[in-house]
Amino acid sequence: MSKTLIAYFSAGGTTAYVARMLAQQMDADIFSIKPKEKYTQDDLNWQNPNSRSSVEMNDSRSRPEIVDGKVDLSQYDTVCIGFPIWWYVAPHAVNTFIEMNDFSGKRVILFATSGGSEITKALDTMRAQYPRMNIVGGKMLNGKVEPGCLDF
Repeated sequence: MSKTLIAYFSAGGTTAYVARMLAQQMDADIFSIKPKEKYTQDDLNWQNPNSRSSVEMNDSRSRPEIVDGKVDLSQYDTVCIGFPIWWYVAPHAVNTFIEMNDFSGKRVILFATSGGSEITKALDTMRAQYPRMNIVGGKMLNGKVEPGCLDF
């Protein structure tokens, strides 16, 4: 029997909402990737080059600390990783989560939320950064989440 984990990072609540809908539809477990230091509205101001999110995203080596990021993935066949698109890619807290865990033998599906970006660059970037991870696909999930939307 196949078991799925929905792991997600959400700074403003949109991705969390989508993750909860997916978990319910897929009868999947859910895990929130939580930064050690919560993001404030000022931290998320992408128009301010000195905001926390801008500084992190301008440094490809940035790995913000997360709380309890190590997960026992041995019980899962599929791991869906969700995030808001920041600067056309996943926020670096997602990289922290990925680098803390062993995805060997797992099907990985990405999903994202965004006000205007596509998932293409985020998907390509993840595949390039983590070539040993079996990323089978990804989808932008803004608005209504349809059953089967992450079937790859």
